[in-house]
Amino acid sequence: MSNKILVVDDKQMMRDSVGATLQRGGFTVVVASNGKVALDMVAKHRPAAVITDLKMPEMDGLALLKALKQADDQLPVVLMTAYGKINDAVAAMKEGAFDFIQKPFEGDQLVVVMKRAVKHRQLVQENTALKTASTMLENSPTMIGTSAGMRRVAQQIHQIANSSGTVLICGESGTGKEVVARTLHAHSARRNRLMLCLNCAALSSSLLESELFGHERGAFTGADQLRKGRFELSDGGTLLLDEISEISPQLQAKLLRVLQEGQFERVGSSLTMNVDVRVVATTNRDLAQSVMAGEFRQDLYYRLNVLPVYLPPLREREKDIPLLAEHFLNRVALREGKESKRFDDEAIGVLKSYAWPGNVRELQNICERASVLSRSQVIDAGLIQPWLMTPSMPVGGFYTPAPNAMNGGHVNGGGVQARGGHGGVPPQMGGYNGAVVNGAGVGQAAVQPQAMTNVQEVPMAHSSAGNTGGLTPEVRSLEEIEREQIIKTLGHFGGNRQQTAEALGIGVRTLGLKLKKWKELNLVAQTI
Repeated sequence: MSNKILVVDDKQMMRDSVGATLQRGGFTVVVASNGKVALDMVAKHRPAAVITDLKMPEMDGLALLKALKQADDQLPVVLMTAYGKINDAVAAMKEGAFDFIQKPFEGDQLVVVMKRAVKHRQLVQENTALKTASTMLENSPTMIGTSAGMRRVAQQIHQIANSSGTVLICGESGTGKEVVARTLHAHSARRNRLMLCLNCAALSSSLLESELFGHERGAFTGADQLRKGRFELSDGGTLLLDEISEISPQLQAKLLRVLQEGQFERVGSSLTMNVDVRVVATTNRDLAQSVMAGEFRQDLYYRLNVLPVYLPPLREREKDIPLLAEHFLNRVALREGKESKRFDDEAIGVLKSYAWPGNVRELQNICERASVLSRSQVIDAGLIQPWLMTPSMPVGGFYTPAPNAMNGGHVNGGGVQARGGHGGVPPQMGGYNGAVVNGAGVGQAAVQPQAMTNVQEVPMAHSSAGNTGGLTPEVRSLEEIEREQIIKTLGHFGGNRQQTAEALGIGVRTLGLKLKKWKELNLVAQTI
């Protein structure tokens, strides 16, 4: 925890005296001669507390207090006031000052007040970190596996946990990259500090910039108040950037500067801020190929790929499947308050023979479905086999269940892909990401049977030239209709991709890939 104090006073003798007293009290001291310099020093040095004189030319202590609270509302500010100026001190307290000290004061009195201020700052930050850690423990899955691949990952985590180097976690969708990132943070020296996560594919470029770096009030339409970005909020801790490959080239340059120098500016501000953040990035794409294709900056790739971790797909972790299945069944039982169920040997064999295009996420969904739908405490192969053998094809990029998805009262779905085979829907095709819940991919809405009752067969339009399969001018392609609906929905949600994807029943990554393709073809605005 930092014990750095910023002393602000227009009189050099007072700055020197207060600074020397605080240094004897064990603090690190930086000084500023006026309010403007003080604001720059706060951004540069990130002090634990500020002590400032109330009466100063140009920007007085009260104006400085308001400016500091706008920049960091958790920063304790102590006011020094002359005898007989209690009313001014009371006004400062109402504006959010931590405390005030009346001149003349003893050195011991000053040290005690500043120690309380620093302790307050520490408690606020620890409380935030503990709340985040508690949520992580409650909601985050556990890293499980004894296979050679997972033993290698565990060894890597042990080796790099206490480093401050940037980590790049690579692996297919659903392999548990975020779980590895959280495990890495939990074993690092920053474990008691904040860890924040941001899905880079879920937001448009402009919203992502604001989320990462924050913005000043009035920086753009709708910015009615100051907002701290993820880098600023996670100062001293860890920031997880999920789907890093989806960041636009403009943001890649700004991100590179933060990684290299630890500096950035909020949107709409010229004030440079310094942060100490460990970045952990994840991707399910081959970034080296993206660099070669000109889609990702080479210098940013090298800066991210300092400590690479490769997470193997579930099909290469056959030994871990029974352990994972047991873990997921136990979690469902604990959540539902019921006795845990188990798979019989034949069912385990079926699970181990499947190729798992959706990886661990798909296995988790299958286990939860089996736990809920099985009428026996022992889940047999007959229940789960149809879910792993029912072909489903994406239509227009949206995942659609097969006609026999409702089989014998059970909800079925999932792509066909036996181990080593090529059946079913590849995980990167259309809206399918391999993980299936009620016949729909993770993050995608299930198709309700009653919604299909009024569907009638409509004859295809034919061109005047004959039955050529072409479309008449008044008939639009499915892709054009889909694109129009997506853009309309994006506008409705103010560019928020997460909300748009949920409303449309598709995955966020699917939405991002579609927008990227349309931008390359100049079919949509580049600012979307």
